[in-house]
Amino acid sequence: MARAPRARRPPVILGAASIVVALAVVVPLVYLAIRAGDGGWEAFRATLWRRRTLDLTIGSLTLTASVTAICVVVGVAAAWLVARTNLAGRGVWRIVFALPLAVPSYVAAWSWIVFKPDLAGRPGATLVLASISFPYVYLPVLAALQRTDGALDEVAASLGRSPFGVFRSVTLREIGVAASGGALLVALYTMSEFGAVSIMRYESLTQTIYRSYRASFDRRPPAVLGCLLVAIMLVPVILAARVARRSPVAKVGSGVVRTRRRVDLGKAQVPIQLLLVAVMGITFGVPAWNLLRWVERGRSVVDWSELASAFGTTLWVAGLAAAATVAVAIPLGILLARHPGPLSTSLSTAAYVSHALPGIVVALSLVFFGIRFATPLYQRTPMLIAAYVVLFLSLAIAAIHNSIAQAPPGLEDVASSLGRSQLGVWRTVTLRLAAPGVAAGALLVFIAVAKELPATLLLRPIEMDTLATRLWTHTDAASYAAAAPYATAIVAVATVPTALLTWSRLGGGR
Repeated sequence: MARAPRARRPPVILGAASIVVALAVVVPLVYLAIRAGDGGWEAFRATLWRRRTLDLTIGSLTLTASVTAICVVVGVAAAWLVARTNLAGRGVWRIVFALPLAVPSYVAAWSWIVFKPDLAGRPGATLVLASISFPYVYLPVLAALQRTDGALDEVAASLGRSPFGVFRSVTLREIGVAASGGALLVALYTMSEFGAVSIMRYESLTQTIYRSYRASFDRRPPAVLGCLLVAIMLVPVILAARVARRSPVAKVGSGVVRTRRRVDLGKAQVPIQLLLVAVMGITFGVPAWNLLRWVERGRSVVDWSELASAFGTTLWVAGLAAAATVAVAIPLGILLARHPGPLSTSLSTAAYVSHALPGIVVALSLVFFGIRFATPLYQRTPMLIAAYVVLFLSLAIAAIHNSIAQAPPGLEDVASSLGRSQLGVWRTVTLRLAAPGVAAGALLVFIAVAKELPATLLLRPIEMDTLATRLWTHTDAASYAAAAPYATAIVAVATVPTALLTWSRLGGGR
């Protein structure tokens, strides 16, 4: 194993492309700064130091910490069971564990409220968000475990370490970067979440920002809260970056293919299987059961041509957004993996922090920009795609960066020594190394866009409806039977790329 390369001066073209991309990403941050400063420093401080602001901050941090901790435990445990034990049905569980990623938060929350009306507040919000977010940890950790050959685990076991001792002393070191990256995505997602916390009637910073924007023309108070949200999320972003810098990430070769010794679960096999069935029943079973029940009731009221149109539109915009986001993420991913330093850290931090912003903040910032500087693009598809890029760029960057960082930079040096230009090296070597990450990033963005709601509501062209916006229209009017087919279609659209993400990236049925 080799550590990440020392900071080298990035090529001018790579640095310039990354800076241009980052300038677009920081538009929401600039918008927040402008709006928050409208009333001067005294007004900013007065809003920031309210007792209610403190309560909202504590509530949001508590929710985020709880959800992230649960996701790390469940995600790491699930990945370890699939990759390192003789768990029965590993090939099936490999895909099943990722399925909650296909369920929109507002659909999961609505299903649980219908199933158990008294489940509200922090317990309900924690349950819903943890149940659909743990795949963000499970997927990268499973990939990390399957890339290693397990030799260190076997050596530790041969020295008398128990399975738990091997896991604590060896395995955790191997998955540190993957687990911290997944935990960061969970934390960002939880802090920016609006749908689930609203349905569960739990007050958070994001929910308050959204309600304040919708209820008042005064943009300053929610902008101040948005600045606070950005400041809070800088902490986990910086911590995750430090973990990545200190951990070995590059591998000299693929190693020798051999049969890996798996931990024998023995008598624990049956109780573990029952526990896993219970976990998946909570995370995926309850939403699926409630959706099917309401679909049966709503078959006679659904407009099938309207559903088909929204289905096609969702596929179209999600595909466009996935392609655009990956294209934008490639230079930043290369810069972060091959040229670590202040520039790459600052640019990636801006992308990750933007992911933590509520969709309505990103949408309003682009409305602000579009009306003043890009009027022809206002309420056009390009501006909607730009919003998706800003919101989900970090998903693609993380996937591409991990793929490139796991290959030694010496491969690119060899290509350069053979006379290839810098662009030739990137095209023939770097992008090939990044191919798994590009595919994974595109699928993650596709899934996220298919479920996205606030930014789509504000920025979509007139008469354009996605599955999410049609679902919102029906649920806002309390037409749950008519809404159920749209919710089911969203889950169906997201389930296929989720299965592909798990199966193709992680090596099929090995």
